[in-house]
Amino acid sequence: MFSRAARAGIAAALLVAAVSSSPAWGEVKVEKVAYANQPNCYRLTNGTVEVIVTTDIGPRILRYALLGGENILAEGLDAKVTTPMGVWMPYGGHRLWVAPESFRLSYGPDSSPIQFEILPNGIKLISPIDEKIGIQKTMTVTLADKGTTVTVLHRLTNYNVSPVDIAPWALTIMNGGGQTILPQEPYISHDDYLLPARTMVLWHYTDLSDPRWTIGKSYLRLRTDEKRTEPQKVGILNKQGWAAYLRGKTLFVKRFPYNPREKYPDLQVNNETYTAGSFMELETVGFMHHLQLDEFAEHTERWYLFDNVEAGETEATLAAAITPLVAQTEPVK
Repeated sequence: MFSRAARAGIAAALLVAAVSSSPAWGEVKVEKVAYANQPNCYRLTNGTVEVIVTTDIGPRILRYALLGGENILAEGLDAKVTTPMGVWMPYGGHRLWVAPESFRLSYGPDSSPIQFEILPNGIKLISPIDEKIGIQKTMTVTLADKGTTVTVLHRLTNYNVSPVDIAPWALTIMNGGGQTILPQEPYISHDDYLLPARTMVLWHYTDLSDPRWTIGKSYLRLRTDEKRTEPQKVGILNKQGWAAYLRGKTLFVKRFPYNPREKYPDLQVNNETYTAGSFMELETVGFMHHLQLDEFAEHTERWYLFDNVEAGETEATLAAAITPLVAQTEPVK
């Protein structure tokens, strides 16, 4: 099933680099830590934010926070999903999946130790090749010298002899108690433009009358509610290249690419959000790739954190608060 290169990859030695002593502010420090009951984690910090990844499972990012602040990512989720591929656990944090969603492609257990390589300003996380589907996942996490910018490069590599049609799918489980914010397309009068603006996709269980939804002129919003356990999900073709999650006064923004020449999964969407109870996922999806043996597909996200965001109660006050912040972020091409 696998090529010789794939089998060599499975047997590759663990890559570990020495960790330097504490640098001055404005440099990236990488150090080994224990976190969330996982002993083999690595912490990246530049004096402003910190990112913690694990090498005990994954690839997965466990923490993203301002120094001294709360984790914007969810932690300690102990739910279990039993599938034909085995028992899959969400754990929390940020992960890489295979789209389109299926039990076979997407729900393979990722509870085994992974390989890793320490980089000057980050870490590369390398999963074992999933022998049942012939796909290897790689996540490269880098932190800017200053500020809050984190770049996450997701890669799926095909080690099947036969080609596969897949897309990288980046899923971030957010700390509950907040709301997803998806931008609407800019308003254009019917007198000036007649064609549709974008795709919006609903699932069979989506109920837009659910009070967790707020559909406005500028934003489509979905909030968590621990008392409402029935799931809600929507997907959009997001041409604006950003989506956000607001929890209290902390705003998490992720940037991601859109290519109008490419085909996307799930009836042509590249941005999705899902909630059930206090569980919230903010997801982005790369375009579909037809991968031959040893070929790979990549998808990049860029993350930002802002604090002391006074969003107010209306869409107008929300727009006034977050529009200048999103303008400070860098689009992903």
